Amino acid sequence: MALHHYILEKHPTIQNDLFLTNNLLNMYCKCGHVDYARYLFDQMPRRNFVSWTVLISGYAQFGLIRECFALFSGMLAWFRPNEFAFASVLSACEECDIKYGLQVHAVACKLSLDFNVFVGNALITMYSKCCGGFGGGCDQTSDDSWTVFKSMEYRNLISWNSMISGFQFRGLGDKAIGLFSHMYCNGIGFNSATLLGVFSSLNQCSSTLDDINNTYLRNCTQLHCLTIKSGLISEVEVATALVKSYANLGGHISDCYRLFLDTSGQHDIVSWTAIISVFAERDPEQAFLLFCQLHRNFFVLDRYTFSIALKACAYFVTEKNAMAVHSQVIKQGFREDTVVSNALIHAYGRSGSLALSKQVFDEMRCHDLVSWNSMLKSYAMHGRAKDALELFKQMDVHPDSATFVALLAACSHAGLVDEGVKIFNSMTESHGIAPQLDHYACMVDLYGRAGQIFEAEELIRKMPMKPDSVIWSSLLGSCRKHGEADLAKLAADKFKELDPKNSLAYIQMSNIYSSGGSFIEAGLMRKEMRDSKVRKRPGLSWVEVGKQVHEFTSGGQRHPQRESILSRLETLIGQLKEIGYAPEISSALHDIEVEHIEDQLFHHSEKMALVFAIMNEASLPGGGNVIKIMKNIRICVDCHNFIKLASKLFQKEIVVRDSNRFHHFKYATCSCNDYW
Repeated sequence: MALHHYILEKHPTIQNDLFLTNNLLNMYCKCGHVDYARYLFDQMPRRNFVSWTVLISGYAQFGLIRECFALFSGMLAWFRPNEFAFASVLSACEECDIKYGLQVHAVACKLSLDFNVFVGNALITMYSKCCGGFGGGCDQTSDDSWTVFKSMEYRNLISWNSMISGFQFRGLGDKAIGLFSHMYCNGIGFNSATLLGVFSSLNQCSSTLDDINNTYLRNCTQLHCLTIKSGLISEVEVATALVKSYANLGGHISDCYRLFLDTSGQHDIVSWTAIISVFAERDPEQAFLLFCQLHRNFFVLDRYTFSIALKACAYFVTEKNAMAVHSQVIKQGFREDTVVSNALIHAYGRSGSLALSKQVFDEMRCHDLVSWNSMLKSYAMHGRAKDALELFKQMDVHPDSATFVALLAACSHAGLVDEGVKIFNSMTESHGIAPQLDHYACMVDLYGRAGQIFEAEELIRKMPMKPDSVIWSSLLGSCRKHGEADLAKLAADKFKELDPKNSLAYIQMSNIYSSGGSFIEAGLMRKEMRDSKVRKRPGLSWVEVGKQVHEFTSGGQRHPQRESILSRLETLIGQLKEIGYAPEISSALHDIEVEHIEDQLFHHSEKMALVFAIMNEASLPGGGNVIKIMKNIRICVDCHNFIKLASKLFQKEIVVRDSNRFHHFKYATCSCNDYW
């Protein structure tokens, strides 16, 4: 701008120099001052097609879509646009602007520029973003982007990359992979952008069936070989994408880490965030250690790194690690960042501190949809259905599908059947959201927990889509709770079809038969389970003592202090029996003989974890005022009764997070009101 001012002051006649003025236009556009560029454009005594094209490109680059199309229309009255003008205006098209894109395509056809490679590439991208135009589906035979691609007489690498990215953008990962395979087999070269598109397409396929996943994992291995042969493995973004693909497709986490280490010295914040993301769900402790290592290496952390680290913290027993990350969030100046605050709400809620979760929510200046949904989910997990419903009334953004999953889950945990039904019906009637499998699963659970088994069955029959394993497991659990053996058999058979390696159906049916006195049928069910080589998922519990997380199995077989824990447990059982504890033997009939039921119940993992925490009270986080235990499966009735009375005996709050929800035990009561 200073130079521009100098030119006008010292050489006033030079402003008529078209070449110089076009360069000024270009400078202002590339620096983001398109308003200055437009003013200069309007003052120009004469313009050529470069003048128009530069400003059109500037508008397109900064998303000023209407201005871009208006200027392009004006240009047509004076000049024949070149391929760069067409490419710029097409790049500005979004899904809602497909009608403009179609008109531009028509003009390109009239001027015989639709066969130009630059225009063709832009058309492929435009139609891909707009999902095939009007009437164009996502099938190769009718998709407009695919039609443009096939009609191009000459294609460059960008053409192939654009088509691969187009398929990937619209969720057609298989077609993107197939196109790359065709490209490679025909000797067409590729670059890092090609591989990034293919890796992203592989990631889309990670949610498919396990046997198909094995095919995609082999594809990933083949791509790995290509990255090494081509030398592109040295590019950090390619190595990062490869790591993420291996992780998403079920590759061994140690292999992902080894690949990350192989590119040592090239890592940027993106690659660090990617490897932390890989570990976040499968090994949260390692993810947190990597985050600490990243912090020590003096990288400038961004909002995504913090949010991934907090995602890992959500899997810990206590909120201690989330608080440590929170302190860094404040120091790094991200306290007002909505993405990070949303991650904090989730991390605190999942690690047992609803109060801190709510505090973060209340301190936010602006809430987006994720903020509201995260807080609703936290209330649902902790059994605070009334608070969730009240918060929903305060929402100042339009709810989405996830909002109603949280609300229905909250109603289900609290037994609020009428409220849940109203919310479910309001989805379509008031909010225009069609219920999906998650919503139906919540409703089946809601009816089933409340004993309305046949209402749940009727809802399943009326579903517009095929029920998944989650829905059948919800119905099966309800049948087990309320003794509906015939319907339970149907649900179990359906569940086994959809998830044959899961032991849930066998165990639940064994329980149902045993509870009804049909011990022969229960034995046959256990035999069928053994013959099918299906193993029961072991019950595990974790408790943090002295800055270390201790894991317990049933009986504490692997814990070094097992004998002293069992001795203290025996004393505790006697104390609790004096104040009303009676073993609930029906909860253990599924896989052990009757004479050993009480011994087995007494050695459940959460009881072992509780006793160990009591024995090391001084070393508990927060001085032992609250004992927090995490469990990988649903807490049984006997352990629930046991811990309720233990909270009264020790005058402590005991928080247990099982696979479904949080239980806050205090003064011999539980936050779930014995409804879980």
